[in-house]
Amino acid sequence: MEINLISDTVTKPSPEMLQAMFNAKVGDDVFKQDPTVNAFEKMVADLFGMEAALFFPSGTMANQTAIKLNTNPGDQIICDKWSHIHLYESGGASFNSGVNFNLLDGNRGLITAEQVKNGINDPEFYHTPLSKMVGIENTTNKGGGACYEIEELQKIKQVCTDHNLKYHLDGARLWNALIAKKQQPKQYGEMFDTISVCFSKGLGAPIGSVLLSDAATMKKALRIRKIFGGNMRQSGYLAAAGIYALQNNINRLEDDHRRAKELGAKLASCSWVSKVEPVETNIVVFAVQSHLNDKQVIEKLAQKGIAISLLAKNTLRMVTHLDYREVMHSYVLETLEKMEL
Repeated sequence: MEINLISDTVTKPSPEMLQAMFNAKVGDDVFKQDPTVNAFEKMVADLFGMEAALFFPSGTMANQTAIKLNTNPGDQIICDKWSHIHLYESGGASFNSGVNFNLLDGNRGLITAEQVKNGINDPEFYHTPLSKMVGIENTTNKGGGACYEIEELQKIKQVCTDHNLKYHLDGARLWNALIAKKQQPKQYGEMFDTISVCFSKGLGAPIGSVLLSDAATMKKALRIRKIFGGNMRQSGYLAAAGIYALQNNINRLEDDHRRAKELGAKLASCSWVSKVEPVETNIVVFAVQSHLNDKQVIEKLAQKGIAISLLAKNTLRMVTHLDYREVMHSYVLETLEKMEL
């Protein structure tokens, strides 16, 4: 039995999703003539109560487009030090948009309104970069799937309004946060200037993210996507997977969250584990005892047919997903209980 807990990006389309893709009506999306893409974009925009949406090949490209839309070269983005847009997008913010970061020391990737306020540069002091955008990641990847409370996000929004800052949400795993916190998409749509959401993680689509904003901003985004090489032709086959995911795979995220919490509890009982971060959604982050080599743990589990990932030195990660079935879960729990190092 091969069990892949490296990421929730490892999922493959279900037979039902593949059938939906096979049946899609398509056209040339470069000319905005793909009916399935158009329907998908409208569906996501309506879900968040925003004016317009645009389908992208990846979440990184959607985030990079948002940065380009919200900043000018020389500007500064305020975000947590663990943010995906800073750590895991290959320096794209500097390469594509000529901006830098003010990295805040948040809690598990979560920042506060007070931290944001204190991180804003004086716009009259021209020696420092002009603070222009606040980037939020929800859930946090490196923070172990931690979620924001809606009230704190609203406080940050007020800081952005008071200081004329753009407000972007990297919502790669926002679906998980919505389920875990019992929040609604429209609560986010009314707060943020731009939002990116991913369909190839928890929702099981093979590819794709969507960027949302007002109609005028998304018209500009269309040009930036072209510049970045993100235009696709008969992409309705991929958009059909996103539609299926929206209609069928959101509520089942509760199963991923339950299994992740059970994995976290089991790891906490293992003598070779030193710490397990609180588990809120589908990501389990844990550290091994200092005298152990983290690669030993990865290799030991690999021998049992279980793949996990190294998040940082001495820090490991497991991510549950829709291809991680209950029979696999029982096997992993049993393996962890019996494993000795």
